[in-house]
Amino acid sequence: MTIKEMRKSLGDTQTDFSRRYHIPFRTIQNWEAGVNSPPAYVEELLERQIKTDLINRRQFQVPKWSSDKKQLPGNNQYMEPVEWLRAVRQELGSDIVFALDSALMCEGAYLGRTDEWVIWIYGNPKLEKYNGVCVIGDSVSDHEVETRNGLRYTCFNRTLNDSLANESILDMQGITEALSRYYSTHQDSFTGIFPDPEYSAGFERLAEDARSYYDD
Repeated sequence: MTIKEMRKSLGDTQTDFSRRYHIPFRTIQNWEAGVNSPPAYVEELLERQIKTDLINRRQFQVPKWSSDKKQLPGNNQYMEPVEWLRAVRQELGSDIVFALDSALMCEGAYLGRTDEWVIWIYGNPKLEKYNGVCVIGDSVSDHEVETRNGLRYTCFNRTLNDSLANESILDMQGITEALSRYYSTHQDSFTGIFPDPEYSAGFERLAEDARSYYDD
């Protein structure tokens, strides 16, 4: 695909595409106008990333408990969320990447609920044979994955964008709490956070809630 075809596949303007992948606007204009061309490796990396982003744009449903599904370890058996998630990973396999609230718990940005049972991951859709497992995408780029305490999870920006993409079915408590902590630990700033263009309005609403989260 050409750069323009890649951009169009996402439905982005040149400005949107620039913001999404942090490429200077003028550079994108020049690439599309044929003034110059991106290095082959950049074009290959962009195409791979865009294909991944398109695949993972699907929305999902919050899982419902079923007696026909396999059971995962319960979080009430463990003192810390990280211990529970390690036990879950041992059952599901090391290839999974935790997402959404599960990613925030890996990072220590959110403690979860006392009755937490839903596990959000990127991985094999067949893992939804377990109660509570929700696969939100088949894969995620390595540069959007972090590792801590032996657990792999989406970086904060990816977690934020995944939350905004599905806020109609999520309660948003986890990401609001985590964003509030980010704000207070970054000198009352959201510097370093980059919501995708289509989620800008949603981020502004969430940011407003996050600023006042611990005041309520």
